[in-house]
Amino acid sequence: MGEEILEMKWNKRDSGNPVTEAENFSWLTSNSESKTSIFSTLASEKSLSDCKKEQQWKLSMYSSGITPVCFTSPLTEKPIGKESMPQTPPFSAMFDSSGYNRNLYQSADDSCGGLYYHDNNLLSGSLEALIQHLVPNVDYYPDRTYIFTFLLSSRLFMHPYELMAKVCHLCVEHQRLSDPNSDKNQIRKIAPKILQLLTEWTETFPYDFRDERMMRNLKDLAHRIASGEETYRKNVQQMIQCLIRKLATLSQYEEVLAKISSTSTDRLTVLKTKPQSIQRDIITVCSDPYTLAQQLTHIELERLSYIGPEEFVQAFVQKDPLDNDKSCYSEQKKTRNLEAYVEWFNRLSYLVATEICMPVKKKHRARMIEYFIDVARECFNIGNFNSLMAIISGMNMSPVSRLKKTWAKVKTAKFDVLEHQMDPSSNFYNYRTALRGAAQRSLTAHSSREKIVIPFFSLLIKDIYFLNEGCANRLPNGHVNFEKFWELAKQVSEFMIWKQVECPFERDRKILQYLLTVPVFSEDALYLASYESEGPENHIEKDRWKSLRSSLLGRV
Repeated sequence: MGEEILEMKWNKRDSGNPVTEAENFSWLTSNSESKTSIFSTLASEKSLSDCKKEQQWKLSMYSSGITPVCFTSPLTEKPIGKESMPQTPPFSAMFDSSGYNRNLYQSADDSCGGLYYHDNNLLSGSLEALIQHLVPNVDYYPDRTYIFTFLLSSRLFMHPYELMAKVCHLCVEHQRLSDPNSDKNQIRKIAPKILQLLTEWTETFPYDFRDERMMRNLKDLAHRIASGEETYRKNVQQMIQCLIRKLATLSQYEEVLAKISSTSTDRLTVLKTKPQSIQRDIITVCSDPYTLAQQLTHIELERLSYIGPEEFVQAFVQKDPLDNDKSCYSEQKKTRNLEAYVEWFNRLSYLVATEICMPVKKKHRARMIEYFIDVARECFNIGNFNSLMAIISGMNMSPVSRLKKTWAKVKTAKFDVLEHQMDPSSNFYNYRTALRGAAQRSLTAHSSREKIVIPFFSLLIKDIYFLNEGCANRLPNGHVNFEKFWELAKQVSEFMIWKQVECPFERDRKILQYLLTVPVFSEDALYLASYESEGPENHIEKDRWKSLRSSLLGRV
């Protein structure tokens, strides 16, 4: 179904508008500087038999109604706290690629305290048992993959502040932290583990603590741990200061986004007040397509870095059937970084279309098209698939694709190759192959440049959405379907790795300022500019041209 939606909306140069990332999200709530080729990495890594096995796995996944995901990577956050904290396997070791196998539930599995296992893998459990499994004790610390998976998925069933309250209660009551006569040696054994859990929570899901109730519970439990022990007091203080810095940085980022949004104007409005002869275009600001691709990568990585893993889940949250009348996220969301990233994709698509439709002369428009083809090609080589797709979408918009006299002057061979790589047929098979190559290159990277993987974000959202829709959150017996959430965590954890990469390219403030703030045409203004450049070809276009001239320019 997901493949059909995207394929129906995808259009080539000769047929209408491409789907924008906003539309995808709305139905949810020949020289290169690259040292290592994505495809050479992939070719050396995968044998023909591997590809056949993977294709068979894909077919089995489709038959069970789940959009397949063809990659696994470890969660690479650094453990915090004492070196003696128990270390656990990374995601790649924890998760295999067998997908969601419903047959596992039909066998007689071992159970322990309301948790059900198969081959030592946790499959399901009651919500209360899963919460207790999260809380450490003197002899036990939860697996880090379990911590991430449960903190990520639990918000489908309860608010984070409710979970925090339960965790605090279990820690205080079970470990007798509130008892002044409790054994100090026992507290010394359990306190580092509780502190470790709180640290992992604040580091991986810091946006949860924008809720005052979360922060209040955190400080209360941390105070109980730190009382009487100077070492713990310093660790608690360090944890809370780090959290506050992260939240302050987020607030500053949101202020910048709001400022950019408030100053944005339509390009046509600017043209009415300023002659086109003194207007700048992208080539005058940045004549080198490789440099522009690098600056686009700066913007992509910065915006990715602010997206919290919980935002993927919050985008799809629905009412829990075991809750009488409340949705887990009926309250206002704490962040909108995911939506802001979608808006950036759309802005880039419209910027590309604006820059192409703006020039009066045909040869200048053709030059602009070839310029963006080179930018898109370098984005591909860098591993910046989101900017690549935004550029292709902009060049496929109807106001651009109808400029046949302009396209006749363009050498389109390189563009055809790029379109082939991002072709949506077979569930974006070509793109997914390239993405796997980029991901493998990142794992074996010898330079920071080779670590860059920026996925086509709308498709990532779609994969996670259909995983969520394809499997029930609860089993018939009321237990939480934890195998589904292992798979969800596997997908999100790989994104967590990609978003932590620091951009290796030098920042150019002038170019970045232009990309983020220069006015772009609205859809109507794009059509008007297109008709002004190359006249209407039929009565429908002619009527629309007249209407646009009247409404936008006040001309008859």
